[in-house]
Amino acid sequence: MEIRRMKTELQILYEDNHVIGVIKPPGLLSQPDGRTPAGSDMLSAVNDYLRVKYHKPGNAFVGLVHRLDRNVGGTMLFAKTSKGASRLSAELREGRFRKGYFALAEGTIRKPAGVLVHAL
Repeated sequence: MEIRRMKTELQILYEDNHVIGVIKPPGLLSQPDGRTPAGSDMLSAVNDYLRVKYHKPGNAFVGLVHRLDRNVGGTMLFAKTSKGASRLSAELREGRFRKGYFALAEGTIRKPAGVLVHAL
């Protein structure tokens, strides 16, 4: 489904009554920051999608339970209900929710393995 404000296709990986999993492309914010154009973030895109899908006249409930940095692309989970938000937050808090990062490199890699210790 095309999102009106972002003019991009929202890629949905999973959806049930309580949560929705989508692909966040690199370059987009996870949530509004007050400095970029209104609606040019994933939280707004999911809100628009749910409003249209369920014919809601106002904003839909969309719970942001984690974020990805602007320059990172990947899977984001959003809550569609307060129950979903509570459960996803508990999963994060209790360490049952894992985030992993993969990097693409150009050129020659000198070591076959390593650990990144600096913030992204």
